[in-house]
Amino acid sequence: MNDIIRDAAIQRFEFTFEASWKAAKQYLFDIEGLDIGSPKGVIRSSREVGLLSDDETILALKMVDHRNLTVYTYNEELSIEIFQQLTNYLDLIGKWLKQIKERC
Repeated sequence: MNDIIRDAAIQRFEFTFEASWKAAKQYLFDIEGLDIGSPKGVIRSSREVGLLSDDETILALKMVDHRNLTVYTYNEELSIEIFQQLTNYLDLIGKWLKQIKERC
């Protein structure tokens, strides 16, 4: 794996994650009447309102932890671990956003 490709994919993951959790935050506020301020709080509330299943919530919380660790991508092992999860995270974000879109 080319380091540049891996690092660029992780950077894109950061942007995608930020946009996604903020979209979910806005949905929870506008539609569900919930004012949640943190990514993990938004994920937990998304489970409570049925946007995420229990298993998806566990993966989403892991995704937040990985997002928070992306500032340490100079750590080769960590960047490889995060990169290996990106496909799972992409699928999860897609399902999450689809649920939001269907409810709006």
